[in-house]
Amino acid sequence: MTVPTLNPLKVLIADDEAPARNRLRELLGEISQVNIVAEAKNGQEALSLANDHQPDIVLLDIRMPGIDGIEAAQHLQKLSKSPAVIFTTAYDTYAIQAFDMNAVDYLLKPIRLERLQTALQKARALLPSQLDALAPLSPKKTHFSITERGRILLVPIAEVIFLRAELKYITVHTAEKEYLLEESLNNLEQEFGNIFIRLHRNCLVAKAYILGYEKRYQEFDEEGNKSSEKHWVAILKNTDATVAVSRRQQHLIRTT
Repeated sequence: MTVPTLNPLKVLIADDEAPARNRLRELLGEISQVNIVAEAKNGQEALSLANDHQPDIVLLDIRMPGIDGIEAAQHLQKLSKSPAVIFTTAYDTYAIQAFDMNAVDYLLKPIRLERLQTALQKARALLPSQLDALAPLSPKKTHFSITERGRILLVPIAEVIFLRAELKYITVHTAEKEYLLEESLNNLEQEFGNIFIRLHRNCLVAKAYILGYEKRYQEFDEEGNKSSEKHWVAILKNTDATVAVSRRQQHLIRTT
């Protein structure tokens, strides 16, 4: 019987500490059918390199500056070829249980060769199904994942002035640019209700960017009908755009 030849697993290492990356590189060098395609020092770099190299597996440290491993895993899901994720961490097993994890595996540092081999075998068995069922792992995202021209862009949530629902997309407005995000406005409100406030049924506004409110003549009312009356609008920092305040939400004006 002919034994099928397995393709080498393409592995990306992501860890902010050089000794940890060196340790993983040495261990992977002792395992057959493994090809290290790139190394990253943080979550944002891991996402960029995953875009470029399309690894089968990402060995992902949890604690990294900027975008940590938990958030990076969420963004990696949105790649056209999402890799399997194996977390590497110095947390003990009790801390690990605090995460609602559906990653392939996690490895506690110091990582041992036998344990790494087991995790890779598990990942290979799951391929190509990948991590479609990866649960949201962190309620504190710092960036939105924007798919643009086949790549994932990370837009800092702190730079978003408002989010407006238009057809099946959300337009993400920053001071510099607008992006399209395929997401539900209701889901965004639930996840980021501490940052954004709903001023209109189709619009969430970042509380930090609201300078105040005033009545202005609007060509169209909140229903999209021609109007010659004044309507409340929110005046926002870093943009000339305004956001209409619906009648249902005008109580917010009186409480600010």
